[in-house]
Amino acid sequence: MPRTSSRKGTTNSTASGNSSTVDLFRAASGKAASKELERIDQLFYSYASNSSGMIDPEGIESLCSDLEVDHTDVRVLMLAWKMQAEKQGYFTLDEWRSGLKGLRADTILKLKKALLDLEKERSEGHRTADFYSYAFRYCLTGEAKSIDIESICLLLDLVLGSHFRPQIDALIQYLKIQIDYKVINMDQWMGFYRFCNEISFPDLSNYDPDLAWPLILDNFVDWLRSKRG
Repeated sequence: MPRTSSRKGTTNSTASGNSSTVDLFRAASGKAASKELERIDQLFYSYASNSSGMIDPEGIESLCSDLEVDHTDVRVLMLAWKMQAEKQGYFTLDEWRSGLKGLRADTILKLKKALLDLEKERSEGHRTADFYSYAFRYCLTGEAKSIDIESICLLLDLVLGSHFRPQIDALIQYLKIQIDYKVINMDQWMGFYRFCNEISFPDLSNYDPDLAWPLILDNFVDWLRSKRG
């Protein structure tokens, strides 16, 4: 019986020691997370407007200067995507926290590195589609559900130009000369994305107008074929 009692005591002591270790680890992790959030907040307030409590267009310009990127660089749009920012040209504190925690960036140097890594993430198939659809929503103004042709051309070049240069150059050329559409909606926008990813270019051999493509793409394909004679 004494042996049994001794083993129980050892087991209880070990369990108590393990529990204390886990508690210490949790406390340290919680403290580190708290410090990280504090640094993220400090970074936010170094760019935020005192009047609005948000990072506004002027603050974004300053941020871009510190990141050494142009404010029109696609990586700035990708940063907004990671934050899921709702209003173009503005970052709220909650959006900033969510984005930077996800990127594990609590300093400008870490954020610079994170922006480089974002380009790799954008190249993943499902992530590319998510970023592409977000880019359209982010550029909507007010209650609008469509975007003017000039802005769409700029946006297409920004988000797809580096991956699908021949298709995007041709599409932009067509959009600028056609007279049937003054604005583009989300369905048409996502159609452009599908076209670039699915259709053999420049021969267009697998384009089937019966597959419910947006009419603007049927017109685009007709225009391309007529150019070839």
